[in-house]
Amino acid sequence: MSGLSTPASVDAPPGTDPYRAPAAPAWQPIAWLRPSEPERKAAAAPRALAAAVITGLLAAWLLADGVGVNLLLCGVVAAVGAGIAARSAGRRVRVWTVLWSVLALALLAVPALSEAGWPVALSTLCALALASLALHGGRRWAGVLLALPGILWQLAPGLLWARDGLRGLSLPGRGKVVPVLKAVVVAAVLLTVFGWLFASADAAMADVLSGLTPSLDLSELPLRFALFVLGLLTALGFAHIAAGPRRWDRTAVRPGRERGRLEWALPLVALNLMFGAFALIQAVVVLGGRDSITNTGMSRSEYARQGFWQLTAVTVLTLVVVAVAKRWAPRGTAADRRLARILLGVLCLLTLVVVASALGRMWFYVDASGLTRLRLWVLVVEVWLGAVFLLLIVAGLTRSVAWLPRAVVLSGMVTAAVYGLMGPDAIIAEQNVARFERTQQIDLRNVRDLSPDAVPALDRLPGDQRTCALELIRAGLDDSSPWYATSLAETRAREILAERPLSQSLSAEQSACDRAGLRGDDYIGRY
Repeated sequence: MSGLSTPASVDAPPGTDPYRAPAAPAWQPIAWLRPSEPERKAAAAPRALAAAVITGLLAAWLLADGVGVNLLLCGVVAAVGAGIAARSAGRRVRVWTVLWSVLALALLAVPALSEAGWPVALSTLCALALASLALHGGRRWAGVLLALPGILWQLAPGLLWARDGLRGLSLPGRGKVVPVLKAVVVAAVLLTVFGWLFASADAAMADVLSGLTPSLDLSELPLRFALFVLGLLTALGFAHIAAGPRRWDRTAVRPGRERGRLEWALPLVALNLMFGAFALIQAVVVLGGRDSITNTGMSRSEYARQGFWQLTAVTVLTLVVVAVAKRWAPRGTAADRRLARILLGVLCLLTLVVVASALGRMWFYVDASGLTRLRLWVLVVEVWLGAVFLLLIVAGLTRSVAWLPRAVVLSGMVTAAVYGLMGPDAIIAEQNVARFERTQQIDLRNVRDLSPDAVPALDRLPGDQRTCALELIRAGLDDSSPWYATSLAETRAREILAERPLSQSLSAEQSACDRAGLRGDDYIGRY
């Protein structure tokens, strides 16, 4: 019977059917990461580790009281640690690295100037993303987009990298110093735990211990410890990237399946015709002026509000359409590539008309109803989207588009920096106060919930309007905040309100807001 065996049965691995075709290899989720792995990773330099520890200590000491210039101080120390790690790895400084780093530090300066929460949070996140991009590098879309959140998956590896670096250190007297440090840490933990228990159990013991220990609010320890860990891990993550970053540009991104010319072009031609019809109608409305809007049966404010959000959605969806169409565009011949550039270029050009229409509608709405945080934010985003479409048009007219990914990210980060540094709450207050000085009308719901950035402008309002607009801001000012957690806007607001205190209500039954015409549910802020 052995003579009947086939070679396939002899060579087949145990437990497999020799007559069944071998299955395709299973997809490995980590395989796509392998091309981006660094060639080498420099060991953790002691000075880089020291900078990370200092960053953690600064975060624990300074950030518990709020954010201001302290965030910039922590960022500078973390940047020094990353620079030390990059130098030990033999990396060279490039122009784009300097540009991203300077812009990141500019974003971290926003909390020192402004007290508005949303711009501060946005600037901080953008600064972290830019620092990650500066250390990773990147030119292609995959390299740039994957580098921006790169710090998130470097926190744990950075800690392991630091541990390996500490193990490799040869310190004189290490065998004597390390046991002593361990004993001190254990003793401190034991004394803290049992001292707290004894102090809670006996008042006399509490008095004794309070005289022996430094003044420390134990309720703040968990927060300060969490800030220390966060600062340490973030600084170690950046230093770990600098010591040997992943090269995300090497990530394989397969082009989309090339579509037939008719299958691809027909939807775009139809979409371009619709965009062209909209552009023509907008031209008629603009040339017709107020009468054309009146013919629609709506006021200018209603006409603006009725279409702005839809046009903003059109702008965003068009950006998605351009990205998908570019991926599936026919590219087999020069004529195919020319057709793709023409159709996509026309679509981007017509989208600029949509952007201009959306901005015009919002301007009419703001002129009629005042400026709010949401209205200003969407105006800024719409302007940035218009800049992106301009970059896409320029890219379609040039032979090389290698500059496009970094240019798009740069435009977005510059927009975020300008938005934070210009003080959006101050601009909102200035626009509403200027409108009041012009028309004697103001919607106090638009300004009551603003940050101290708005105080210089709101201080120009008369009597009850001023008191109503500033009373919530005054109640939120913390006069005990230390200098490093106080922004320039908050300092200026305190000075103004100290020179001109808010007037007290003359009647217990009627507040300043009541006398200013703001009643009941109207106290709630508006979008």
